[in-house]
Amino acid sequence: MGLFVTFEGVEGSGKTTLINRLYDEMLRLGYSVIKTREPGGNKISEQIRNIILDVDNCEMDYRTEALLYAASRRQHLVEVIRPALEAGATVICDRFLDSSLAYQGHARGLGIEKVYDINLYATEGILPDVTVYIDVAPEEGLSRITNSHRKVDRLDLETAAFHTKVREGYLLVAGMFPDRIRVVDGSQPLDRIYADIKEIVFAKIPRR
Repeated sequence: MGLFVTFEGVEGSGKTTLINRLYDEMLRLGYSVIKTREPGGNKISEQIRNIILDVDNCEMDYRTEALLYAASRRQHLVEVIRPALEAGATVICDRFLDSSLAYQGHARGLGIEKVYDINLYATEGILPDVTVYIDVAPEEGLSRITNSHRKVDRLDLETAAFHTKVREGYLLVAGMFPDRIRVVDGSQPLDRIYADIKEIVFAKIPRR
């Protein structure tokens, strides 16, 4: 089996930039590696992503939101993640189950344990080998989004209090799974953050 690496963080934490850098370096070094994202990653999951993030869907029920994420995750797993892992590749995924625990479980108030159970059913218990959580103050992350050219989505429109709850949720989840989730200080210079990420990920690869 390959290595399953996921990245987590609040909006604007810099995950995508760091994932691209790691992916490019692993390709240069000759690793079999794919990068993907959630929600999305394949045709059906991308269609679900569009529903979840559409700014016109602000009336979406919280449980509906949680179930849509789990449905997208299931399809992504069976079409993209699991086949790549079975082929021996390293899978780098921008968000996975822990996002649902932080956003819907904690910030939405549905309960981390309940959302965890929903997602374990969707994934048949498959979890990342290592998760990198980039810890950034929510106000800093939102400021980065405001100053970028990224399209604003439904979650970007949430209150500052909501995004603070998301960060609280991530830290709670990191405490629940200390052997899997590694916390990286996202307020550091980009090169320092990337060095920390490389150390975490490459330490796992020789064991595979």
